Amino acid sequence: MSNQPRVVKVLVALLVSMTAGAIILMVLSGRPPLAGPFSLASYIGLDPIAEALRSRVAQQPERWRSVEVHFSSTSAGNIEQLASRYGLSNAKDLNCHFVVCNGAGAGDGQVLSTAKWQRQWPIIPSRAWNSPSQTIRICVIADGRGTPPTEYQIKRTYALIEKLSQKFTIHPKSVRYPESW
Repeated sequence: MSNQPRVVKVLVALLVSMTAGAIILMVLSGRPPLAGPFSLASYIGLDPIAEALRSRVAQQPERWRSVEVHFSSTSAGNIEQLASRYGLSNAKDLNCHFVVCNGAGAGDGQVLSTAKWQRQWPIIPSRAWNSPSQTIRICVIADGRGTPPTEYQIKRTYALIEKLSQKFTIHPKSVRYPESW
């Protein structure tokens, strides 16, 4: 019986702390969390990977067999800026299916689908790229040396590859990364 006052004190303290916590959460509701060095708040503004995977035309499961990740050789950009840097007259001519941005040009880790993906067209072979036409090409905004990919770019690229692999039954051995990945 001598523990009853202690138990009552603990229960009252617990009730007060839970009430205070609930009040704080209600006051903060509707406001996004502050971004910190390792905060998930940075993901709030990013579209889900599933959004980027959508296309204007029907996707056939047997259409794609491999994935290739490459660096843009730039320190910043998005689809339009890459097209301009590469001397293309139109962003629709960009020779990749997805662009994973680094925060300079679009959100850090933001996945943008290109016109080639929207139309389910293959990449045009060139002297810099000559893989099979069933390869999905992902461009990561970085040069791999002075401007390495950000932590979010790496995580979002892996998430994109995982979704592509599930959707199109792409084996992990059929995924290629740059040397300095």
